[in-house]
Amino acid sequence: MKVKWTAWLFFLVSLLGLLAACTSSGKDWNSSFIVWQGDMYEVDSEYIQEVGDKLGQVTVYSDREATYIGTFSNTYRKGTKFYAIPGESPDDMIAIEEEGKHRKAVNTEKYGRK
Repeated sequence: MKVKWTAWLFFLVSLLGLLAACTSSGKDWNSSFIVWQGDMYEVDSEYIQEVGDKLGQVTVYSDREATYIGTFSNTYRKGTKFYAIPGESPDDMIAIEEEGKHRKAVNTEKYGRK
């Protein structure tokens, strides 16, 4: 009888550990970002005074860690526009529309790579 109880307890603890490992935490990522054309642009504290052409807009918003496709953000809602910054390459940085201002976001890496 003791063997059955020990086996059952081991199974239950293993199952709970597996479930805890597979469950998404629902917490924000470490930083605010937008993913555009496969690149991750991390939002900076600096605001941009002048912006160029509109490059696109956020198509997917989520604050849950996972892998998403398209132009998405963990901070900015669907429809948020972003623009080129005059004198800078969009491959390096973009400006994100935020409450009537434009915040700089810097390309940090290809999305999905660590």
